[in-house]
Amino acid sequence: MRPAAWGDRLHRFPPALGSCVAYLSTRDARTPPARLGFEDVLLAGLAPDGGLYVPDAWPPLDAPALRALRGRSYAEIACAVVAPFIGEALSAASLRPLVAAAYQTFDHAAVAPLKELGPELWLMELFHGPSLAFKDYALQLVGPLFEQVLKKRGQRLTVIGATSGDTGSAAIEACRERDCLDIFILYPEGRVSEVQRRQMTTVAAANAHAIAISGSFDDCQDLVKAMFADTPFRQALNLSAVNSINWARIMAQVVYYVAAAVALGAPERPVSFAVPTGNFGNVYAAHVARRMGLPIAELVIGTNRNDILARHFNTGAMTISRVEASLSPSMDIQVPSNFERLLYELKERDGAAVARALAEFRRTGSLPASASEWRAAQALFQACRVDDAETRQSIADTFRATGELLDPHSAIAVAAAKAARRRGDVPMVALACAHPAKFPEAVAAATGRRPELPGRLCDLMQRPERRPRLPNDLGAVEDYVRAHARATGKGGAP
Repeated sequence: MRPAAWGDRLHRFPPALGSCVAYLSTRDARTPPARLGFEDVLLAGLAPDGGLYVPDAWPPLDAPALRALRGRSYAEIACAVVAPFIGEALSAASLRPLVAAAYQTFDHAAVAPLKELGPELWLMELFHGPSLAFKDYALQLVGPLFEQVLKKRGQRLTVIGATSGDTGSAAIEACRERDCLDIFILYPEGRVSEVQRRQMTTVAAANAHAIAISGSFDDCQDLVKAMFADTPFRQALNLSAVNSINWARIMAQVVYYVAAAVALGAPERPVSFAVPTGNFGNVYAAHVARRMGLPIAELVIGTNRNDILARHFNTGAMTISRVEASLSPSMDIQVPSNFERLLYELKERDGAAVARALAEFRRTGSLPASASEWRAAQALFQACRVDDAETRQSIADTFRATGELLDPHSAIAVAAAKAARRRGDVPMVALACAHPAKFPEAVAAATGRRPELPGRLCDLMQRPERRPRLPNDLGAVEDYVRAHARATGKGGAP
């Protein structure tokens, strides 16, 4: 079947799903745990105890609600899906135009279009936003949400993030030129593509800072978490996170799974997804959609040679290895931060148990094993390792068969989709998470065709760069942020 057309006109929005939720930290050991509203969770990003925020309940996404989304635009679906997660932080009258504006500049009218690659195999293109990567689908909404809440509170925020390639440019694009925000993105020097780097370092906005760190993405992520753990620094700079550790990112990513499933026949027909992931956030958003009631038959994780997730789901062991550079640098990760949210679920929302397990994981490099938790996780996800040679083959095979150019991350999704234990009567959707022109050398080597950047970025390689470099040292990074941020703490006004 062909997917339903998604119009780009603003129709009457469908009603929001279910009731509103509150949020808990995955490491809160108190009984009962503290509950926060959406505004506080959005601005905090990471909980003070180091945990990640999760809803205390899943808004229901039942069959009538799914049917009501048929024929709706992407913005309309987004408004219905995110409203119960936002709750009273924004009125419906404020949320609707904000959501509509977030997606109106995307390059494709459908926002997240589906293409048929073969029998019951689909590609969902998630690269039509300003930075040409799937992170835009969340961050183009999260940036305005930050601004809306901060203006209401009369505060300024310092946004901190780490990127393995795509989050940085998407976050900077979403936060640039916003008076109430300063944004600092740490990226591993020499471990992102030139296009990815230039999308961060050529932005001239005074409030945006991309910093090269001597180390891996995991080192960058550890620096971000260490800044949040430094309470005086966190409070003085009024820190917030922009990585997928911020719940708002996960919330907004749920939308494209719902949109794809509805287009392919949900609720009458289940859908499966193959997701390339290193940090577990993207596929966790699919899991959230499934917990809400979206009929998902299978969730397939595709990893590259940095295969900690594939090793865990296939063997039960989660052990940190050395981060290795690959053709798919956005997935060069060995500490998948968002796995903590699933672990909280597997441990039946026992925050103390999660905190103990993760302390052991960071101390020894191995997550304490639990056969029952592993079996429960295996029932939820499949996982496939796709190395560089297999990635090149996937790019070449797809181009030969369909004429589609895939970037290495998207090629991993397609390879994982084909390798998975699939139900033949269920459509499988592979996520194309980046534009092929972000990785032109890899694509050209596999296909003989060098993909072109869209016209609005055709001069990217000629734009001047700002490229501060810092060692993998918390003090040096904090000194830089202090010297360039404008925030004055939690009561500070812009």
